Amino acid sequence: MSDFSKIYFLGIGGIGMSAIARYYKRKGYPVAGYDRTPSDLTKELEEEGISVHYTDDYDYIPKDVTSTLVVYTPAIPDDLGEFVYVREHGYTMVKRSRMLGELSYGQTCLAVAGTHGKTTTSTLVAHIMTEAGPGCSAFLGGISKNYGTNLLVSQNRIFVAEADEFDRSFLQLHPTVAVITAMDADHLDIYGTLEEYQKAFKTFASQVTREVIVKKGLDITPEDTKARILTYSYDDPSADYHAAGARPDKLGHYIFDLVYPGGVVKDVRCGIPGWVNVENSVAAAAVCLSQGVNPEAVKAAIGTYLGVKRRLDVHVASPELTYIDDYAHHPRELSSAISSIKAMYPGRKLTAVFQPHLYTRTRDFAEDFAKSLSAVDKLILLDIYPAREEPIPGVTSKIIFDKVTAPEKVMLKKEELMEYINKEPLDVLATFGAGNIDRFVAPLAESLEERIRK
Repeated sequence: MSDFSKIYFLGIGGIGMSAIARYYKRKGYPVAGYDRTPSDLTKELEEEGISVHYTDDYDYIPKDVTSTLVVYTPAIPDDLGEFVYVREHGYTMVKRSRMLGELSYGQTCLAVAGTHGKTTTSTLVAHIMTEAGPGCSAFLGGISKNYGTNLLVSQNRIFVAEADEFDRSFLQLHPTVAVITAMDADHLDIYGTLEEYQKAFKTFASQVTREVIVKKGLDITPEDTKARILTYSYDDPSADYHAAGARPDKLGHYIFDLVYPGGVVKDVRCGIPGWVNVENSVAAAAVCLSQGVNPEAVKAAIGTYLGVKRRLDVHVASPELTYIDDYAHHPRELSSAISSIKAMYPGRKLTAVFQPHLYTRTRDFAEDFAKSLSAVDKLILLDIYPAREEPIPGVTSKIIFDKVTAPEKVMLKKEELMEYINKEPLDVLATFGAGNIDRFVAPLAESLEERIRK
């Protein structure tokens, strides 16, 4: 980085990109960038003094080619005007994943990988290390509700990272300790087959130097890594780390005994609700215990963890009306989130709004999505959010909708959602998806709060 005096980001509003932009801004670099649309996150970046624009216009790019480093995300389309400009004019360009790898070099890297749960788990690791341990720097895949950011900076050499498998990004990391939460098929537009996808996780495991903590049952073996392999589970007593006696309190927060190789920590209470967060807490605890954090301090920090925005995020909570928002965009994530919500609010009617994310993911997992969504009482299904993709003929939300067997279901365009919801009798409402459904969270919460007041 010493060769560059400015850093320019293409796709600066992405959750991973914004953390790196924030880091270099804090280091004193002039930081600027482009994103397609404004968001709460880009607004925060602007408030922190980072210049962000939303028009594809190369006039915004610093013209001193030799002193400007361009960081880009693979989600940027190849034909984006600014992307074409920097390629053709000889700028030094690096992917976001390589930047993260460079930042982690020479540090004790604690990484969390997996198809699901990695954002909550890595953010919880960062929280435990900050509150109960020696502190850490952390580059997170979501906004921590404890700290209001996706970036933590510390003077010590502990580095917590969410290891994202998209575009094989996580292979830029060489962790000291890593968690692998799941290896269910995803990103088949990148990998082609489940076998290739899982092979990437095995390669990731081979790059871990000390311990790989894998969810019990995953196919990571001593042939895949020289690191010590330990297992964790929600409640499998044969796992090295597991929960025993997990039970919810009246607010849906689970209390459990944490069993680990050194003993048992009694009556750990999750700071956030849902059974799935017991499993995430066990994984995070395993990482922090491996770093020598005191077990009772780990217990206390799990209890003060407030979670991540858009991960089982409760916005309205009353006996007559509840609203939860979640980032789930894969069938297995949806199943975990839906079963967690139903366990939190037994006997209540669950209405779910789901916005599919990507044409390829919809095509590849339509049947699995339908099976997961059939567990709700009423489904409101929106159009596909395309993100970086062009439409695929014959691939629409309808290929999910037709297979859903929920008692009630309806398809809507997102522009129709607010009017529909405002007329709909509701008990428990949940919104799911990784697209722009998050833009509805604040207006929905406001509308539902107003309904309660009436």
